[in-house]
Amino acid sequence: QVQLVESGGGLVQPGGSLRLSCAASGSIFSIHVMGWYRQAPGKQRELVAAITISGDTHYADSVKGRFTISTDNAKSTVFLQLNSLKPEDTAVYYCTAGPPGVPSRFWGQGTQVTVSS
Repeated sequence: QVQLVESGGGLVQPGGSLRLSCAASGSIFSIHVMGWYRQAPGKQRELVAAITISGDTHYADSVKGRFTISTDNAKSTVFLQLNSLKPEDTAVYYCTAGPPGVPSRFWGQGTQVTVSS
């Protein structure tokens, strides 16, 4: 089992920045991919960004050039830097992790990001 704990959400004005963190514990040796999903009210949950243990990254088109995913050297914490935030980025952001073939087996509890003036 892997436990994921997110932090760093909050209220920010349009154009502002936030940095989300997600600390993994437990059987972290089994993790191959870590990522971030988000779900806005009334919308489906969507993949925002993902990173493999080898450093390959993937971004949703809507966040390319604005968000950056990274990990620490131990590959036990994943970060999501959110820049140039827009109101449509408002959502609950969830951290995920998983082994090969099941990249989103484990989920964090979510952290709220609200972009509003």
